[in-house]
Amino acid sequence: MAKYGEGDKRWIVEERPDGANVHNWHWAETDCLPWSKTFFTKSLSDLTILDCQGILSIKTKKVEKVDGEAYVNVRKGKIIPGYEISLSLSWEGEAKDGEGKTLLKAEGNLEIPYISDENADEDPEVKVTTKDEGPIGKALKEAMLANGKPLVLEKVSDFVKAMAKGGPVKDELEAKKSAPKNTTTTTSNSNSAAMSKEKVGVEKEAKKEVKKEGKKGFKTITMSEKFNCRAKDMYEILMDENRWKGFSQSNARISKEVGGQFSIFDGSVTGINLELEEGKLIAQRWRFGSWSDGIDSTVRLVFNEPEPGVTVIKLTHSDVPEEDRYGNATVVENTERVVQNEALVVLALGRAGIIFGPLNSECA
Repeated sequence: MAKYGEGDKRWIVEERPDGANVHNWHWAETDCLPWSKTFFTKSLSDLTILDCQGILSIKTKKVEKVDGEAYVNVRKGKIIPGYEISLSLSWEGEAKDGEGKTLLKAEGNLEIPYISDENADEDPEVKVTTKDEGPIGKALKEAMLANGKPLVLEKVSDFVKAMAKGGPVKDELEAKKSAPKNTTTTTSNSNSAAMSKEKVGVEKEAKKEVKKEGKKGFKTITMSEKFNCRAKDMYEILMDENRWKGFSQSNARISKEVGGQFSIFDGSVTGINLELEEGKLIAQRWRFGSWSDGIDSTVRLVFNEPEPGVTVIKLTHSDVPEEDRYGNATVVENTERVVQNEALVVLALGRAGIIFGPLNSECA
């Protein structure tokens, strides 16, 4: 066996005099932890989580820490990301009554203890805490968990995708790929390129039309929540137009009779009462103003009180169209957001007696 430095020079790998790593043939590792801290600080600081007409507002304050390790290895042009990090950020919330007076300001933390490339296709664990454990503080915490968790996980997903593309070295890699090999362009090549672009444009339009045709249909939204409150009190809250006006700061008209009409959020949602059983069931036909003519959905709220003072409400919103009258395919997402951010927040605040006036003494 030849000694180190001896032998046929054709088989000895030496460093180039200019130090260049041609085509990233050798391993090239980049520390991405500073970039990761900047990424999360920009995407998660001062982020509005919830703003319910000035009655309830929640937002993030700042990213407190991003610990662990994050790196990107590049070998022969192939990107190999690796990361194991933990994340912590602070948030604040405020609850007000119908007159705009502050009932409580609360602060807390949101923590993701483990974000790893090994679990890139899974949602990491999210923990939400608050410094105030009173009824209003708990309502704010639950609203933060329900509305803040999806937004934070969306930013984590963006981080995972960015790391898969190279993180901070993405621009450098793309610049190398897009570097022109030959600056001489003939007329025929220009014509060919123009024809290719035109062909791609036609194909994109065709695909767009096919996708549009495939959007027809309806969806169903289901939710279930448990509250420390009597079922009859929750029923009364949802059927009281004055309390709706106070919560939403908008006009509302709600009939308490079967077959009677209702209108909430300044008329953006209208409908008819189909079935009403006090403390047990609210079934309504719902319609949003942006939906196509003749399309209605059905909302069913089933109240179950397994024990005095504990109520489980199951919501089923069926026949929600996938597109509105303008062809926007965000109807289901927007409808679900309305239900979560408005109706369920009303319920969460209701058990604390916020803005709805005095409730039954059995309602915690």
